[in-house]
Amino acid sequence: MTGPFLLLHEADNVLVARLSVDQGTVVALQDGAITLSRPIPLAHKIARHDIALGETIYKYGMPIGIATAPIYAGEHVHIHNIRSAYTATHALQDADGTSAGVSL
Repeated sequence: MTGPFLLLHEADNVLVARLSVDQGTVVALQDGAITLSRPIPLAHKIARHDIALGETIYKYGMPIGIATAPIYAGEHVHIHNIRSAYTATHALQDADGTSAGVSL
């Protein structure tokens, strides 16, 4: 745990807010303390350290997206600076076992 943020898995490059955190809050990160430049809502993420453009974002030790811009330590990590890395892995089925009209 890092103050109001949780490290969910050692491989993660994000921390998750365990409560809403005010702008100006000082947070200790692995490379030193930072001051939040914006409020961070409950359950939202901040960068644990600098994340490069194109780098994979990890939460729970699993990839959840790709950085669409450089993200600096302590910055909000959300849909404005990551894109999904998910790909279709299964098709939905109706109760009778036929395709529910989802094309992969």
